[in-house]
Amino acid sequence: MLSGVGERERERGVCRMAQNKYLAAKLKNYLREDKIQLWKPPYTKSNKEAGEELKDLALQYSARLNYNDNEIEALLEEIRSKAVERGMGNEAYNTTGVATLEVALPTWMGKTRKNALETRLVITGKDLRSQIAQTYGFEENCIKIIINKKQLDLGKTLEDQGVTHNVKVMVLELKLTEEDTRKKVREEEMQQEEEAVKKKEMNKRMQRTKKGLEILAEREDSLDPDRTPYLDIANQTGRTIKIPPQAKKALLLAMGYHEKGRALLKKKEYAMALPFLLDADKHFCECGSDLLTTVDNYAVLQLDIVWCYFHLGQLDCLDDAEKKLLAAHDCFRKCYGENYERLVTIKGSSGREKALFLRLYLLQGISNYHNGREREAAVHLQKAHGLFQELCIDPDKISSLLLLGFSAQEARLGLRACDGNVDHAASHISNRREEKAQIRREERAKRRKKLEDINSLKSMGYSERAAREALHNAKGDLELAVKIMLDNPQLLLLDDDNPVPGNQFQVSQESIDQLVYMGFNPEAAGQALKVFKGNVQVAVQVLARYGGSLPAHLQTPLDSITPSDESSSSKDSPTDSAGTSGASTDEDMEVDAVNEILEDIPEHEEDYLDLTLEEEEVVINEYLSYIQHLQTQSQ
Repeated sequence: MLSGVGERERERGVCRMAQNKYLAAKLKNYLREDKIQLWKPPYTKSNKEAGEELKDLALQYSARLNYNDNEIEALLEEIRSKAVERGMGNEAYNTTGVATLEVALPTWMGKTRKNALETRLVITGKDLRSQIAQTYGFEENCIKIIINKKQLDLGKTLEDQGVTHNVKVMVLELKLTEEDTRKKVREEEMQQEEEAVKKKEMNKRMQRTKKGLEILAEREDSLDPDRTPYLDIANQTGRTIKIPPQAKKALLLAMGYHEKGRALLKKKEYAMALPFLLDADKHFCECGSDLLTTVDNYAVLQLDIVWCYFHLGQLDCLDDAEKKLLAAHDCFRKCYGENYERLVTIKGSSGREKALFLRLYLLQGISNYHNGREREAAVHLQKAHGLFQELCIDPDKISSLLLLGFSAQEARLGLRACDGNVDHAASHISNRREEKAQIRREERAKRRKKLEDINSLKSMGYSERAAREALHNAKGDLELAVKIMLDNPQLLLLDDDNPVPGNQFQVSQESIDQLVYMGFNPEAAGQALKVFKGNVQVAVQVLARYGGSLPAHLQTPLDSITPSDESSSSKDSPTDSAGTSGASTDEDMEVDAVNEILEDIPEHEEDYLDLTLEEEEVVINEYLSYIQHLQTQSQ
């Protein structure tokens, strides 16, 4: 019984907080519409106190809102006083350098409104502690000051500790028993240590993720798929999309950071997820607007960021949230069509993607509610509720599909794609499995063919970089790739691992003799070997192609050609370098970073559509209750 009463009290408290936020937003909207500036006369007198006109305004707005006039007057006074304090503080700071600090006092002191403290930022932490003690009646040695989640250093100036105008200051009173004081100090120190550890771990995780993503994003699609993990970008059917290299790298980084953030969202680690999601947003913006409007990934990311804002209670980000929700809505419309027509054409149904629209409508409803737009909020929340009822799946149907060997994820997505029909869903999942398997086989075959062609070109003496470039230009035609390289010998200058510039390369006499034996002029042979860094096969092919001499733009001065007997100059000679323990450690770290990324990438390509909607149901009902409460109040 007591537990039930406590729960009801908590729910009423949450509802009250939401109601006050709504009312404050509504009043601010009215003030903007009516062009009323509460910090100016007649609402604020010359002595900065409230004018009588504030009561009249409260009566007017309480009638419009059908709320108690005392509550409205109290909220208006809170808005007015904060505006006055902020204006006075900004003016003082700009003219005199005196900053205003927002002081949070211990709870036992009650909700004192005026907790603004003026001070200069050049004073020490000890001076600030003395000032707070004198102003609020504390014993100086019995308080601790927390600013920016750090304990104030008494020996340094506020400026050196990053304290700024309008910063929040927390005061902890230690006027307790000696044991309680020690306990309190230990708790604070442990909390600071935990925060430091979390911050350090977060930085490490961000660095590992960045390293792993950069390695994967830079891996070429010519690598052996059986031995080397790689990332690729596919369309909604699962086939690889051809994207320019620079845009592809930015998109891979964006999608990689997004997947990392989504993995943390699933674990409800919202504070950890947000930095990864914001990094993904930054990389998406480097991809170009045309690409962002053709894939739905960007829209899904905007929803995930706003969902994170909501769970972190970051209502100050609502302006940004509204922009992101609008961007998501526009992107969905362009990708899916006005009425899902493009989506139905490509994938045969729109049931799975409707889960994204449910979250979009829900977040739009929340944003509108907290901005005082209850009508728009009600419309979006009702849309979300309608989609929830449509997408809610009978657990017995999921169980039936599980018995057939399908996963819960496949069951949910299949049932939504087939309007809840179990038989159709089973066929749909089976067909989709076979389609994906066939696409994977075809994509792997393409990669293997490309790998074989590159190896063929390498066996002719061409570098992997040159081979890859030529095959790309020849659209996979091996014979044409060879012709392109010989017609454009500058491509042959692309080397894989020899950092020595051509004009510094030492040509071996043995290599020159080989070309002379084949009938080429010694000078031309030396030039060709120098340009192509000792690669005899390529030098022979180019000289033969161009009648025994190099094209003019590749020739070097004759006096720069110096034969050398050192076989180490040859491209085919072994190098002096060997693997070290440090290199091995670096390689292990890279493998770990890559594996960590791969762990967060879901196997199912539609994982982002698989919302169980359990959280959404709770939030929908919560905000619909707020709307219902408003409607009851207005009757």
